[in-house]
Amino acid sequence: MRTTFLKRAIVAGLGAAVLVGVTVYAATSVISGVGAMAHFEPFDGPATMTARSLFIDANEVLSWHQHAGIGALTIVKTGTLTVEDGCGGEVVYPQGTAFIEPPGRVHRGKAGAVAVETVQTFLVPAGLAFSVNVPQACGPPLGVDECKGNGWSAFTYPRTFSNQGDCVQYAITGR
Repeated sequence: MRTTFLKRAIVAGLGAAVLVGVTVYAATSVISGVGAMAHFEPFDGPATMTARSLFIDANEVLSWHQHAGIGALTIVKTGTLTVEDGCGGEVVYPQGTAFIEPPGRVHRGKAGAVAVETVQTFLVPAGLAFSVNVPQACGPPLGVDECKGNGWSAFTYPRTFSNQGDCVQYAITGR
């Protein structure tokens, strides 16, 4: 009887996911190590370092997300990864390249016709997740230059800005 109940609960849950439009991704994250640091000066407190491999199926598009801490130090081990920025634009990273996904910046990864494997390292304040899914958005500004001209008006994450000075202040202080 318990087995029948579990089967019905699983079927009902999957049906609800389909009805509300939940997207299920095939990407697989394999954590290879996690370590604690008693104190990391840039965070002024304890930190957690995590190393993982991320396997992305061919033609898969990941959800919009951002990384905490120092961002994601990423190596493309196999395939070609395209990273789409929430503010527009894409950068293509072929096998053997490395890059840094800036902390807080909203983006998503896309695999090409061949499956992709990345190797990543994250360093975040203790207790924070290294990756958080967020709605598609632009931001936050990576520096003062992105606020210049009318650039400040494009940002929607983690908040909008009332003018260039407001954006510049955020870029400098994070507030």
